[in-house]
Amino acid sequence: MPEHTVLPGQPFPLGATFDGLGVNFALYSEGAHGVEVCLFETENGSDTERAFTLAEVTNYIWHGYISGLQPGTRYGYRVDGPYAPEKGLRFNPTKLLIDPYAKAVAGEVDWKSPVFGYLRGGEKQDLAVDVQDSAVGMPKGVVIEEKFDWGEKGLNRPSTPWNETVIYEAHVKGFTARHPDVPLALRGTYSGMSHPAAISHLKSLGVTAVELLPVHEFVDEAFLSDRGLKNYWGYNTLSYFAPSHRYSSQGQLGGQVDEFKAMVKALHRAGIEVLLDVVYNHTAEGNHLGPTLSLRGIDNPTYYHLKEDEPRFYMDYTGCGNSISLYHPQSLSLVMDSLRYWAGEMGVDGFRFDLASSLARDKGTYDKRSSLFQAIHQDPLLSKLKLIAEPWDLGEGGYQIANFPIGWSEWNGRYRDALRRYWKGDESLVAEVGYRITGSSDLYQLSGRRPSASINLITVHDGFTLNDLVSYDQKHNLANGEDNRDGANDNNSWNCGVEGETDNADIIELRERQKRNLLATLLLSQGVPMLSAGDEMGRTQRGNNNGYCQDSELSWLDWSLSESQKSLLAFTQNLIQFRQRQPVLRRSHFFQGSHIWDSALKDLAWFRPDGVEMTEEDWKKPFSRSLSILLRGDAIPDLSEAGKRLRGDTLLLLLNAHHEPIEFTLPALEWSEHWEIVVDTGKTFDISQKRLAGGKLRIIGRSLITLRGVIDE
Repeated sequence: MPEHTVLPGQPFPLGATFDGLGVNFALYSEGAHGVEVCLFETENGSDTERAFTLAEVTNYIWHGYISGLQPGTRYGYRVDGPYAPEKGLRFNPTKLLIDPYAKAVAGEVDWKSPVFGYLRGGEKQDLAVDVQDSAVGMPKGVVIEEKFDWGEKGLNRPSTPWNETVIYEAHVKGFTARHPDVPLALRGTYSGMSHPAAISHLKSLGVTAVELLPVHEFVDEAFLSDRGLKNYWGYNTLSYFAPSHRYSSQGQLGGQVDEFKAMVKALHRAGIEVLLDVVYNHTAEGNHLGPTLSLRGIDNPTYYHLKEDEPRFYMDYTGCGNSISLYHPQSLSLVMDSLRYWAGEMGVDGFRFDLASSLARDKGTYDKRSSLFQAIHQDPLLSKLKLIAEPWDLGEGGYQIANFPIGWSEWNGRYRDALRRYWKGDESLVAEVGYRITGSSDLYQLSGRRPSASINLITVHDGFTLNDLVSYDQKHNLANGEDNRDGANDNNSWNCGVEGETDNADIIELRERQKRNLLATLLLSQGVPMLSAGDEMGRTQRGNNNGYCQDSELSWLDWSLSESQKSLLAFTQNLIQFRQRQPVLRRSHFFQGSHIWDSALKDLAWFRPDGVEMTEEDWKKPFSRSLSILLRGDAIPDLSEAGKRLRGDTLLLLLNAHHEPIEFTLPALEWSEHWEIVVDTGKTFDISQKRLAGGKLRIIGRSLITLRGVIDE
């Protein structure tokens, strides 16, 4: 290894910064007594290490500059200080640590190496320090050169308005791992995600944004490695700046960074936004018995919520052993710097915050005026991006739906639950379903938000796929190695008959119809629809509703489609196209509905099956499973976010969740002269068939029909 000299360097920016001549290293640690940066080279098949002391300290930032270093250099830190777990201090210089600001990471954690900071074994095992060197079993940070050609127009974001957005939740690897038209070497990678074959599917489907499961560098848990499994979803973060190298076809020494940017560039050119599922609520270091990989050994009390009376232990609002504390300014800076990096340097268009409630627990209780929310609100870049909260955590008062700030949208779990129960056949849900389909004004309107605050979903990565939701009465998670104890019990009998595979034609048709019902309702609802990748093609996980550790064909999309799967795909494509053609389905403001009594101006009306407008008493009927919704397309013009007046067709949605047919009377002439069927999940009518206003329409059990108002010239 060549000789190098450490110069004082600069305290900012944090991390490892290459300037063309060398690298500046800067690391924040309040409690450290000393910090070394360690450089690694491979010689004769093994790593050689050379340590350099960072002697300069400015405002708790340890820094130094080493000339002559080049991009691709691998490095880590050793941080010396007191090992006193009972005081919350877990410094241990024998443990190599990942730079929290590393822009790339190479290698994996070897759980057979001494990556734990304490001597394992015994009731109070974490109180005794372990002095074995962990470097051989640790991944290393990688110095990168931050250059990328975004093209003549620079970072050209699609900036799709919220009311025109359709989100597609996808896994980088799972989306193309089996795609026959993606070259083998690119399958399951960032390049695969942006391959023309992959983009072609997204464009033909009509989605406007991909929401990627975590791509921050993450770790496979030790217990999964013991079972021969991997963390597939990625909710076990190691580094908040580095794109995971496991999705790179360009190697681990920085190639993953440019490859990720190239993916973003290609998707943007196709008009598709990139949203990231980000896990700032906890790290891969777990509880007090977890490994020492990064933040724990750098400055444990700065970054984690510790119990005030017992700082040896962690507050766990996440169910993952620890919780990041954003009350400390440096911890908050880490998250804000990460968000700005991914938005500004990596080009992403928004974020979905995993367990977002935990991020607002500055002092333990949820506060929607927390430091993170305020910091994002005033940030000139981040405040303009798409911000989505998963509105819960495992702490007290963790479910905070409709309690996030202005400018935020939320995964609407009440939408999911109501629509699932409704189409399953549960009673007394028409009022709830009415609110959900029209944008959940009961949740969001009074706080000054719009229908786009509601991210509508039926299924996501966590739980049954759409196909399995209507096909399995119980979870089948034995492959996960936890005796089927893992995963939510999120399904009851859908009365579709035999569970799983069957050759009964009636059962098959009912299941297909239920899939169409759920997809149609999702895409005909106000708010922002989100599809889980593969649901449009009837993807199955064979009843496994917790595929977090299934990095296999069980989780990857299967692109060899049966005729019924092709039919479902075409149905979904047509629905999205129909949504994009109909302004009344993607309003940027809530309906006024019952507040307007003049039917000539009314923008929303509700009808009983007999064609009479619903009264307050009708909403309270306990056994009703039918609903008729009229959306007036030409009544009160809605303004889009671009300032354009949105006018369009008047639509009539007829929903029948009964198992028996119901006869609906179509609204009278004041609404339309004729009604033309445009969506029929039961496939019982000619799609272009017209019906006279005031006429009758018999709808089979468990089906949905949408009609377009036609006024004859």
